[in-house]
Amino acid sequence: QVQLAESGGGLVQAGGSLRLSCVVSGADFRRTGWACYRQAPGKQRELVASSTGVGLVNYVASYADSVKGRFTISRDTAKSTVYLQMNNLIPEDTAVYYCNTLIAREASSWGQGTQVTVST
Repeated sequence: QVQLAESGGGLVQAGGSLRLSCVVSGADFRRTGWACYRQAPGKQRELVASSTGVGLVNYVASYADSVKGRFTISRDTAKSTVYLQMNNLIPEDTAVYYCNTLIAREASSWGQGTQVTVST
């Protein structure tokens, strides 16, 4: 069973940066498409960034329009870790952030997430 451990969240002022980490175990990390999601209070969980493989060496990143140009997803196969670098944060980025496979559904197994709070 896939286990996910997110970390790196915190309280930051608008315009600041955070780097989230997600350590994955129990999965074929290299062959799996991974994604970062977030859930703001009272809203549905949404996908914000994804990293999918092209062969077994190269990866393609995709982003939601709301974070494009500010967030960067990356992955370290040796450490089975997904990273989300978040720059120029805005209050609308406040949410609990999660990682999971690109095909994850609400009924899938999720980690505890990491809280990101952006103040004005």
